[in-house]
Amino acid sequence: MKTGKPTAPEHAKVGCTACGVETAHDRATADALCPACSSLLQTLVKDRKAAEKLLQLAGITATPVRQVELELPDVLDAVRYRTADRERNTWYVSVSELDGNPVEIFASTAFDRDQHLQSRISNLTTITRLISLILRHIYLGERLTLEKTLTQLQRSSRMPDDLPEMLGKILANYSKKKTAEPTRESQVP
Repeated sequence: MKTGKPTAPEHAKVGCTACGVETAHDRATADALCPACSSLLQTLVKDRKAAEKLLQLAGITATPVRQVELELPDVLDAVRYRTADRERNTWYVSVSELDGNPVEIFASTAFDRDQHLQSRISNLTTITRLISLILRHIYLGERLTLEKTLTQLQRSSRMPDDLPEMLGKILANYSKKKTAEPTRESQVP
């Protein structure tokens, strides 16, 4: 006989997927974690360096989740967008996709031969190249390096001493490929 009161959800004892400890859950799920494992997982996700340090202290060598970087195929599906900036210049943005995920982004305008827009186009090219590098890191596991960043800045530059070239020159000072210059201390006889 129903009394009209809502019934409480059934609690089931479920073993934690990670440690096996049985805890009560509102409903049984195949990937249930106990509160301790759930809290630990959230902490590890938030602070990856701390997780790596803990593994190192425990003598465990961490292996990357993706050991192989995926290569982009020669042909990708893409979605093209037409948009306008505040000066009403029309821009075309193409997003290349792999398995439905964005992996590259390109932008162009019909006004790209206009000298006044060259600086903006150079900056836009830089932004899209760096975003594409980040997207490939997120969705393909491509490793981000300073050298790859410098390459994208170099390819973005359209005129001498534009912003991408200036940034590239400054960041090149941090490149591992750069040969070590002698310090003052090493020059003293």
